[in-house]
Amino acid sequence: MIGCSPIIDSDALYQNVHIMMSSAIEALYVFSQHNEPILEHVYRSRPAPSRVILPLYLAHPSPRPSLIYLPNINPPTVLFSVTHNNLLFLSPVSTETESLFVLEFIHRVIDVLEEFIGDPLLSNKIEGSYDVVAQLLGEMCDAGSVCNTEPNALRDDVEVSGFLGKLLIGVGLPGSSPALTPAGSLKQQLSLNPVNTGPAIPWRRANVRHTSNELYVDIVETLSVTLAPSGRPLAAFANGSIAFTSKISGVPDLLLTLSASGGKLGLEKAIELPVFHPCVRLARWKERPGELSFVPPDGKFMLAGYEVNLMPSILDVKSLSSNNLQLPVSIEVSKSLGPTGLDFEVRLILSSTFPGASSSAPTSRPNLGTRGSGRSTPIFGSSANGPTLQAVVVTVPIPAAVRNITDLRASRGEAYYTPAESVVEWRVPTKDAAPSGSATLRCTIVGPLADEDEDGTNGFSFDPANGSYDEKEDAYQSSSLEPAKPTYTKEQKEHRDQRKVQQNAPLMPSSASVSFSVKGWLASGIKVDGLVVDTRKSRGLGEGVKPYKGVRYLTVSRKGIETRC
Repeated sequence: MIGCSPIIDSDALYQNVHIMMSSAIEALYVFSQHNEPILEHVYRSRPAPSRVILPLYLAHPSPRPSLIYLPNINPPTVLFSVTHNNLLFLSPVSTETESLFVLEFIHRVIDVLEEFIGDPLLSNKIEGSYDVVAQLLGEMCDAGSVCNTEPNALRDDVEVSGFLGKLLIGVGLPGSSPALTPAGSLKQQLSLNPVNTGPAIPWRRANVRHTSNELYVDIVETLSVTLAPSGRPLAAFANGSIAFTSKISGVPDLLLTLSASGGKLGLEKAIELPVFHPCVRLARWKERPGELSFVPPDGKFMLAGYEVNLMPSILDVKSLSSNNLQLPVSIEVSKSLGPTGLDFEVRLILSSTFPGASSSAPTSRPNLGTRGSGRSTPIFGSSANGPTLQAVVVTVPIPAAVRNITDLRASRGEAYYTPAESVVEWRVPTKDAAPSGSATLRCTIVGPLADEDEDGTNGFSFDPANGSYDEKEDAYQSSSLEPAKPTYTKEQKEHRDQRKVQQNAPLMPSSASVSFSVKGWLASGIKVDGLVVDTRKSRGLGEGVKPYKGVRYLTVSRKGIETRC
């Protein structure tokens, strides 16, 4: 008996095959910052050329979405776009395709090009290394089917010659591959051994060798906080990224342990919507949240990403304020100040206390040494004084109707107004003075030119009953050389000022945001408890090798804390 075949649902199989065949890449176009085509790579079908696609894309009003439907092309086409370093990546698709599939492929292409030809990715680099770029695009996608998008695996298949190849060889990476020779390609095509079709671990190169064994963990969190005029937080999130740098020989098996205040429940509450690199063993994470077990790729890669909801418990909803979030920076805006409502004031509140900062201080370093080695490991980004607040910049958007800002008075730092961008930027230094207390910025705006006089009638009044104009007696100057100065009572002055305040209200800013960075501190309170190399599962590491390990924390707010006013 040879064996029996399982029962196959032909309809389900046809649907799965149809979905796989429909998710295909047809072409990839790359344009420079001047909208000049620098690369055009066609994978399958006969998509519209770049000279036809680009004008239709530019005709769409800005801001342009990442997915645009073009019905005027035969056949109708869906255009996917990604902008990176002023380079425009376009991919037209004329069949039904998963949107995230195409966009993810474009992002993978960008990452791979930065890995091979250098970061930042520029048009002259692509044009100067077109032989390498063409090989990469051919290896990553074959006839529309995505094949290999891992940089480590691509290094074994892509031939890099010239200065770039020497540079890669100098850092321990292969500069050329015999697999690209005709004989090697024929052997791979005819070989029936699946081991020869690619590396055993797709994301890691074979025969990795490093003279210095080092492991680095960088956790970066980006804040996004929106405050109401009363100071009550409306939304508060921290998007975290765990970047890992592996410079270690052989095939190491690592275990990275994360923790947060509140133990296991606190970690599960802190890390929401996690995403992981394919090297992470998901079963281990589900069984023991906080433990990342993986075989790392060689070099720097993104190990994981997560989102943290910083809003306090719903039980404390009545007492919510910016202080409950325990942020190092908060802002308040007061507008329509002064007798005529032409002034506004921004108050910046700085705090030198960071919740959980002691976990980042050198006095409480976690032991990240190899199991049983007892070696302690330094932590990056920490100083004797703990975390420090840096690069504090307050940005205030100004309405377009404002002609100018005549006076900017800052109690600390420097402020300037940019009419071209209609924005006020206030830079507050934190090195000279202690990053605590408060600072204020008061500005006086100049509204549009007024053609009317103070009472808004220009000396004439219109009667809609008979359609006639009535001329006021004081519309003309008196016989004296100086014009007659009107006299107002106290009540009239108050009424006039109140009316001007109402007229100038639309000229006031409606929001303000603050940017800053803090090294050695994370807003979520997540920290690294340990990084262990499992010598029993690792291969090729060598006996007695103790890798150097380090951890670095960074919290960044790129106009992330915004208050509405």
